[in-house]
Amino acid sequence: MGNDPLIVFTPSGKRGRFQIGTPILAAARQLGVDLDSVCGGRGICSKCQVTPGYGEFPKHGITSGPGALSEWNAVEERYDAKRGLKAGRRLGCQAKILGDVVIDVPPESQVHKQVVRKEAAVRNIKMDPATRLCFLEVGHPDMHEPTGDLERVRRALHEQWNICDATADITLVSKLQPVLRKGNFQVTAAIHRSHKNTRPQILDIWPGFHEAGLFGLAIDLGSTTIAAHLTDLETGGVIASSGIMNPQIRFGEDLMSRVSYSMMNPGGDSEMTAAAREAINNLTEEMARTSEIDASLIVEMVFVCNPVMHHLLLGIDPTELGQAPFALATSESIAMDARELGLSAVNPRARAYILPCIAGHVGADCAAVALSEEPGKSDELVLIVDVGTNAEILLGDKFRVLACSSPTGPAFEGAQISSGQRAAPGAIEAIRIDPVTKTPRFRVIGSPLWSDEDGFEEATAATGITGICGSGIIEAVAEMRIAGLLDESGLIGSSSQTGTERCFPEGRTSSYLVHDGTRSAGPKITVTQSDIRAIQLAKSALYAGARLLMDERKADKVDRVVLAGAFGAHISPLHAIVLGMIPDVPLSKVTSAGNAAGTGARIALCNVAARREIEQTVGKITKVETAIEPRFQEHFVAANAIPHKTDPFPELAKSIALPSPKFNAGGDGNGDIGGRRRRRRRA
Repeated sequence: MGNDPLIVFTPSGKRGRFQIGTPILAAARQLGVDLDSVCGGRGICSKCQVTPGYGEFPKHGITSGPGALSEWNAVEERYDAKRGLKAGRRLGCQAKILGDVVIDVPPESQVHKQVVRKEAAVRNIKMDPATRLCFLEVGHPDMHEPTGDLERVRRALHEQWNICDATADITLVSKLQPVLRKGNFQVTAAIHRSHKNTRPQILDIWPGFHEAGLFGLAIDLGSTTIAAHLTDLETGGVIASSGIMNPQIRFGEDLMSRVSYSMMNPGGDSEMTAAAREAINNLTEEMARTSEIDASLIVEMVFVCNPVMHHLLLGIDPTELGQAPFALATSESIAMDARELGLSAVNPRARAYILPCIAGHVGADCAAVALSEEPGKSDELVLIVDVGTNAEILLGDKFRVLACSSPTGPAFEGAQISSGQRAAPGAIEAIRIDPVTKTPRFRVIGSPLWSDEDGFEEATAATGITGICGSGIIEAVAEMRIAGLLDESGLIGSSSQTGTERCFPEGRTSSYLVHDGTRSAGPKITVTQSDIRAIQLAKSALYAGARLLMDERKADKVDRVVLAGAFGAHISPLHAIVLGMIPDVPLSKVTSAGNAAGTGARIALCNVAARREIEQTVGKITKVETAIEPRFQEHFVAANAIPHKTDPFPELAKSIALPSPKFNAGGDGNGDIGGRRRRRRRA
């Protein structure tokens, strides 16, 4: 097995070695990868489509070439001819493993569809969008006063709306005359006004009075997910919110992996740019279709993203962001035509606005959080944490605001966890462990019932219990600590040490059984020692970043904490503090802001003055670079303990008394490992 090809599936992160000639679908089933198939592998249903990744993948220790999979066979050729396969796609039931390879399972090939939990927050926004509708009565042509139709439209804009010197590109001019005559020289124009005092632009024009409205998209382009809010530009109402997995995951789960891919594979940055743009176009088309909105009425797009995503969206090689001094190609906001970004699923003259970045590792998404949460206007010292694959952290009050990013990795998203999965129906999202019996009860996405409640089995029959997502693994680790199954250092106790058979030996360590579904052909869901370690590394990076900002402010504590991002609404403050993700504060002082970055994007979409405000605010934020700060490592090491090795947590102690067991790795408390006495090394 050691010489057999290694296959890594994304976005799940599951991996294994398989004999040459093993079909991808068979490997996926053995590893428990969420890959659909209803035809029994006969190449009929197309449900098992996958996208192989070729090139160097340092994070996975893989170099993969086109020869890593078998050639197209007759079944794939026939299917492609009849129904068509997207470029780069293979049928998992037909493609066979010949060498090391990274395989991405796209959302449409997953049985349990991704739930992108970045819903739009309810927010009162002062409406003043950059693009608005203007009804015009345009003068008729006159042989005695020869002027062009465009010039008379400009005159009407000036006289009736005080909009001067508007521009129009040739595609607009080419449709102008038939529209004017169809409306008997009464038309409605969509006028875009920049906040940077550039000339207004006519984006589109309709005959008569146009009542169908205008729409915009606020898009949070994250490392793991792409979330979008389709917004009415007249009312600010969110018509639809949706999201998909970022297909760039197949090039690397975290940002530095994608930078490495770009560095080691010529043209890799272009591959990732194309993947992101195609995903945005697909998401836009789907949202317009399901909302029954003409996509040509989408005239504005606002983007927030971290610096690497920012560069890849714009088609800029992110290599410089992978090495000190982490130089951005540009940190300023960018306003441009959406078509320059290859975004074709909107109005052909739609405008795109990208918020400014704060620093090389602190991006436009963090700027959007600052716009939404306004730490610079707070009387209290507030810590705002946007938890994700790369966490953005803000600390400040009305006197000074600081920002940094922290490389938490994908564990909080459910990746690199043994039973982990993305948030989808059937995934365990919340868990409680009885401190006496050590028995868990849990809740899965798709059902409001807990596993010990009547009707749970019926409620989850359709989805099953498939794995554990990010919020679930965070609560599981915290609950294991509360129940005494886990000591301060993060070691899981043996069955004899914990008094429960749910803690069982696995190699040289112990694991905890959450749910055994094998009797009904379901998965065995456990928390392993490796899972604990992955969560420790993620939470330590997060806490260390926060402590670094507190050091800069010479603050021993913060007054309140705001949890932003998908996790903010799905993790209880108690579990976040028990785990040591955030500094100790009263539980009542921990609140959720939901998708604050997405909210900031909506504010910038709906209010043109907010764009000027955030550009000024970003210039006042102090940036702290965790990658080159020696104290970051000190804080990181101390934060490995649960909740912390040295920092006191007096507020937590008021709510709960954590037990203090001490377990030796895989032993019985006396140095016994795997049933054998460990020999002490002589000095």
